Amino acid sequence: MEVRPMAELEGKETVLILVKALPQVNQNSTETVCCAGVTLDGQWRRQYPVRFRQLGEKAFARWQWINYSWRAPKSDSRIESRRVQEDSIGVLDKMPRNERATFLNRIEVPSTSYAHEMGRSLALIRPLASEFYWVKKTAEQISADKILYAKAAKQRSFLDEELKAFEPPPYVFHFKHEDADGPHHHKCGDWETASMFLRFRREMRSESAALQRMGEIFNDEYPKAGMTFALGTLFRYPTWILVGVIRLDDEPQLGLPF
Repeated sequence: MEVRPMAELEGKETVLILVKALPQVNQNSTETVCCAGVTLDGQWRRQYPVRFRQLGEKAFARWQWINYSWRAPKSDSRIESRRVQEDSIGVLDKMPRNERATFLNRIEVPSTSYAHEMGRSLALIRPLASEFYWVKKTAEQISADKILYAKAAKQRSFLDEELKAFEPPPYVFHFKHEDADGPHHHKCGDWETASMFLRFRREMRSESAALQRMGEIFNDEYPKAGMTFALGTLFRYPTWILVGVIRLDDEPQLGLPF
């Protein structure tokens, strides 16, 4: 794995955000999010840990340009990783839909093994075939998740905004897919996928209807129009995980939620 040059220990940069992974709770009961995006010259950058729900007006969305100051993480040698100074974040314009495919097609790779051989820990691939499905969490898992996020919501400094506990979905979402190396199976850690379920459930007032609609989107609409997967390796292990499901095509994305 390629590592960061010794001289590259801090700086400022502008990045197009593509990924916001599901919020995680660390050993200090702090809720953080791993984000990732691409610089103007097509280089991946990972922003972690970000206390995203505490960003307030500095919160950003997928396809948004942001700038920030950063320092090299002390224990993470992955070349793309940045420790963002949260108070330095500036939220800029969103990339127009008709520019997205042209901008990102150049960084697509045929497989995660190809990215690994290039010394990278983040990759954008266009699956050759895919299948989306979901698995219901057990009652014990659902309860444990709620307790964990409730504890994190209470663990804040006097300067932090008081927030409701994060609501994790009661399902684990999965994708089977193929790339140049063959078949793969990944749990989906994309926050926007989880948010899609929660929004559909609220609007449709039905879990089954929400899941059915997600199946239509991820098994039919996105693959037909254009879909890419953002994958990244875990901090301590070279295991690749699915952190972003991204609609990417040359036509305006009308009538779809993301």
